[in-house]
Amino acid sequence: MSTLGIVLAAGSGTRMGCPKALVDGWLPHSVAVLSGGGCDSVLVVLGASADEARPILADLGATVVVCENWAAGMSRSLSAGLRAATGFDADVAVVTLVDLPDLVPSVVTRVLHRLGTHPGALGRATYHGQPGHPVVLGSSHWEPILAETRGDRGARDYLERVGAIAVECGDLAGGGDVDNL
Repeated sequence: MSTLGIVLAAGSGTRMGCPKALVDGWLPHSVAVLSGGGCDSVLVVLGASADEARPILADLGATVVVCENWAAGMSRSLSAGLRAATGFDADVAVVTLVDLPDLVPSVVTRVLHRLGTHPGALGRATYHGQPGHPVVLGSSHWEPILAETRGDRGARDYLERVGAIAVECGDLAGGGDVDNL
C-alpha cells in the first residue's frame, strides 16, 4: 500500500483573474512538495483550462484527472480526486490546494509522521491553530466523505464532525492560500 498526494487545481480562479493551475510554477511546486514530503505518487485534479495546464505537468510524473463539473465547487474536485485514488492501491490520500506557494515538504512529512499512513488516518495541518492543508484522509474515510461533500466546503464538515487530528505546522509555513496576484 502507498501514500497518494492529491493536488486540487480545478477552479477558474475568479478572484485571481485566471485559473490558479496556470500561475507560473504553482503546479510543479505542489507536486514537488507532496513528493518531497513522502507521497509515493501524486495525482493532480484539473478542471478550468485543463488543456492548457496539462502540458505543465508533462514531465513531473504526476497523474492528471480532469473534473468536468469543477464549477460546482471544491467538493467536486475532491470527489474526482478520491474516486481516482481508488486505482492507486493507497492507504492514505494527502490532499492540498495548488494555491499554497509557501507550503514546504516538511509540513507534509510532519503531518504524515503524526497521523500515520494507515486507512484510519484523519487529520490536517494547522497554522497557529487555524485549519489548513494538507489534509490526510485514510482510505476508510473516502466513501463517507464522498457521500456528504457539497459545494465549496470540501471535507471540512466531515473533518470537524469526526474529530480530525490537528497537527500544528505554523513554525514551518504560513498556511494561507493566494487569491490575488
